[in-house]
Amino acid sequence: MTAIDPFMLNPHRGVPGLTVLTSAGFRRAKAEIESWPGYAPTRLVALPGVAAEAGVASVHVKDEADRFGLGSFKALGGAYAVLGAVRAELARQGVVASAAELRAGRQEAACVTVTSATDGNHGRSVAWGAQMFGAACVIFVHEAVSEGRVAAIAAYGAEVRRVPGNYDDAVRAASEAAAREGWFVVSDTSYPGYTEVPREVMQGYRLMVDEALDQVPDAPTHVFIQAGVGGVAASVSIHGRSRLEPAPALVVVEPDEAACLLASARAGAITAVGGALDTLMAGLACGEPSLIAWQELERGAAAFMAIPDDAAVDAMRRLAALGVVAGESGGAGLAALLRLGRDDREALGLGPDSRVLLFNTEGATDPVLYEQLVG
Repeated sequence: MTAIDPFMLNPHRGVPGLTVLTSAGFRRAKAEIESWPGYAPTRLVALPGVAAEAGVASVHVKDEADRFGLGSFKALGGAYAVLGAVRAELARQGVVASAAELRAGRQEAACVTVTSATDGNHGRSVAWGAQMFGAACVIFVHEAVSEGRVAAIAAYGAEVRRVPGNYDDAVRAASEAAAREGWFVVSDTSYPGYTEVPREVMQGYRLMVDEALDQVPDAPTHVFIQAGVGGVAASVSIHGRSRLEPAPALVVVEPDEAACLLASARAGAITAVGGALDTLMAGLACGEPSLIAWQELERGAAAFMAIPDDAAVDAMRRLAALGVVAGESGGAGLAALLRLGRDDREALGLGPDSRVLLFNTEGATDPVLYEQLVG
């Protein structure tokens, strides 16, 4: 088969596995997030020209650029998990506080410190959540995170610490500091012994998918979703399977310099990739899959695909011309759709009757870089 390289159909799709996220957990997350000041569903944009170019019936993109003013879907997950961490620590101290009381400042939570590693967007969400619910916040970033993204995190009152190495090194630094200082780690990645907080993060992400499925005129047959550690991709997979029958074919898209999920699919087991993870798609520059995300994607994804940086930049420019502001990671799904080879399209069942759903997961979260790339 003359397929685009790298591209891999998932031979384990549909195999029974673990229940990663519960429906009850999503209902709680949805009710809470919809009560926050400023909540509104983000827009869904039809892309008929892209559909014609791709040879499919329709293409829609869920645009997360304006989510709570934070510029990405991450606003849904990190902040929601911060609330859980704050309430758990107060409960340990014998204090019961509602989310509304914490938001209104009627309950002191400054004794709680939350921390996380980030490439930018997750850290901004955690810092915003800490500010909203009255906690202190320390965020770890690696050496390649831009100053623009650091400043955006610090604007919400967080202390930002830069450490050598890549994203995975920052994850370890945050975990070590938390163990030493008694802080709460609010991470969007999971590993053995640390899964419950990332589940809460992923439950928050599902609201984005829920809105999109309410907005589309017809149920999607295919979804292209970008992935770093895999949390949002797994959330999209889980929610698609929970609401649609048959579930849409899910294509997981990664940078070719940080394709840990594709590597895991090829190996048949969770697999890390090392090195500098040198990709322009900063939000996807992750070398180690999230454990619980992989537990879903190893059976829920239809295919895994990696793309180069130039494809992502081209997608940013295409979307800009259509009135959608997409950051370096935001257009990855569109880039993958347009790069698919004929054999891969046939293998996915992608054709004239297909309805494709994409997610612009971030806006111009680094405005200086966006201007350089798009103008």
